[in-house]
Order: sequence, then C-alpha cells, then structure tokens
Amino acid sequence: MKNILPFLIFLLCFNSIQGLAQDELPIRGLAIAAPKPNEVDRFVKFIHEELAPRHINTLVLRVDYNYQFESHPELRDEVALSRDEVKKLVASSKQHGIKIIPQINLLGHQSWGTETENLLTVYPEFDETPHVQIPEKYVWPNPDGLYCKSYCPLHPGVHKVVFALVDEIMEVFEADAFHAGMDEVFYIGDDKCPRCQGRDKAELFAGEVTKIRNHLAISDQRLWIWGDRLLEGKTTGLGLWEASYNSTHRAIDLIPKDVVINDWHYEKPVGTPVYFGMKGFDVVSCSWRKPEVGISHVEDMFLFRKNNPDEMKDRFAGVMLTVWSGVTPFLDGFDAYMANPNQKLEEKEMNQPWVTFVKMFDRYGELAQKE
Repeated sequence: MKNILPFLIFLLCFNSIQGLAQDELPIRGLAIAAPKPNEVDRFVKFIHEELAPRHINTLVLRVDYNYQFESHPELRDEVALSRDEVKKLVASSKQHGIKIIPQINLLGHQSWGTETENLLTVYPEFDETPHVQIPEKYVWPNPDGLYCKSYCPLHPGVHKVVFALVDEIMEVFEADAFHAGMDEVFYIGDDKCPRCQGRDKAELFAGEVTKIRNHLAISDQRLWIWGDRLLEGKTTGLGLWEASYNSTHRAIDLIPKDVVINDWHYEKPVGTPVYFGMKGFDVVSCSWRKPEVGISHVEDMFLFRKNNPDEMKDRFAGVMLTVWSGVTPFLDGFDAYMANPNQKLEEKEMNQPWVTFVKMFDRYGELAQKE
C-alpha cells in the first residue's frame, strides 16, 4: 500500500492535466495539408511542442495524392510521402493521443484554377463535365460556372480507383476515420452527363456520401465531410460557398446519421451546429483566419453543450481550425507570431490562421479551466 499510494496520486494529477475538460469539447482539431517530405521533421516538432501542449487531439491531414501509393502509383504526386515518413507522423501523434484523420477530396475539388488534379488527369473518363475545358487563365465568375471539377459519382469505374486509395492511406495512417472533403460541389447531375442528367442532385450527393460511408463501415471506420452542401444558401443568406444553391441541401435527410459534419463558417460564427445537431449528426465547428470568429466558435460550442438536452449535448463534438495553405507558410507565420505574440498587429496581420489558432485554443483553455 505504501508503494502504490504515491503512484495513485501521480495518476490522479496526471489525468487531471491530460484530461483537460474532455467532457466539454471532445474534439479539438487542426486541419492542414499533409506535410511534404522535406517538411515532415519540422511538422513533427510542431506536434510535440505546440499541438500537444494545447491539448489538440485531432489532426485532419489533406493527403490527396501526396503519398507513394502502391495501388495506383500513376496517381502519386511527383514528390510524395513515403511509408516511413507517414509512420513518423503517426508515431509522434500517437505519443500525445492525437488522432490523425487523412483526407482525399472525393466528388468535388478535382481541379483548382488552371490545373486538373491527378485523378481526372489520369482518368479523364471520370469527369462529370468533360465539355468544360480548364482555361489558360482562370477567373471567377466565368460562363461555364467552373469553380472546381467533379468526378461523376455514377461512373462504373471511379470507386474501384478511389476506394483503393482510401484503403491504402487508412492502413498506413492507422486511422479509424476518413475525411472525404465533399465541399463546394458545384458540378453534380450535369445536364450533359449521360449517367447523371435529369437526376435529383440531392439524391446524387446523398448517394455518394452513403457509398463512401458504407465502404468505410465495413472496416469500422467513420466518415467525416464538410457540411456546406447540406445547408441551403438562398433562404438562409449563407450564400454560394458556405451553402448550396443547387439543391444538394436536401441530402441532409438522406444520409446516414453517423457521418461527422465539419461545419465551417469563416466570416461569422453562424449557429448552424444546432441545425446539424437537431438533425442527429455529430458536428465540429470550424474556423479559419479571423481570431474573433474562431473564439466565438469555441464559446458557442461550450454554450450549445451546456444549453441543450442530454440527447443533443454530445452531438456538439468540438472545434477545429482549418488552414488552407501548405505546412511551411503556416509554420513560418506561426513562428514569427510566437516570437512576439503581444505585438500590436494591423488587421491584415491579425487575420491569419496562425493567430486564430493561438487565440482560439487559448480561449478553449480558459473556458475549460472554469468547468
């Protein structure tokens, strides 16, 4: 008994520190591009020195084609992560209880600007809109309504390819959840697609979500997606980007309830997590580059958990900071900011994802300590 008592006291103290308000916001996340091979060591250092002390426990890594796939080597980026480099990321994250959720953009985001992404470059037959040509100089708006290309969800060959990629990165990342993206899908059910024309766009979107979800469920893995296509954009005033103008929002009543919704709003902390929660989904509220918005996301999720019935409380799963750049620009900005975090910044310098990351999770720490 003499020998075990100090050990028990140590465990109680350790758990009170490590388990900071686990019941309050179970998910504290960062979403960012997976590091390039030459960025891995720097990112591992960031995991140890910054993510762990801030009690981040979820890391969504946009892998896409930044991995040396064996199943479809023709889809690899020219420079891509090796298996050993991925295992470095996995080991460092596991050390701190951080879950990695790998992402490949499925359905939408198959092109960007003047570049077609790897899938449609190698397999152009999967293109939902082959009649829409990628321009030499991209502008928005444009006559074709081109933002990003989509693959055709009804093409008979597309899932054999993309599911092989999904299975491979789920195995190498030792993951139990996968992020399929599926945001900002403007091309779906195109009138010129021989398979999709005339079909209900909400049913097409829901069918693709369900197909991916069911594939993952075979291996007891869970699907995460961005939530914008499940919100109606016109009546709500949320607009074309944060919500749907092409009727996909009705898919919210057609997809399985175990899909995790990442509800992103970057200009204002819109209260749509309550809508998703009332529909039966677990929801993570996501911010980007405005510190005051990120802080509000944190405060709102605490309030939603406090002020809703027990049946809904845990559906407000947490918060995530999203970064829409590569690792190096983010870490360069973060390091420069942390060298003098009390400096007075102009609005442009303040409205950056690294500043929002710090302010957002500082606020989380304050609120968690009060609980």
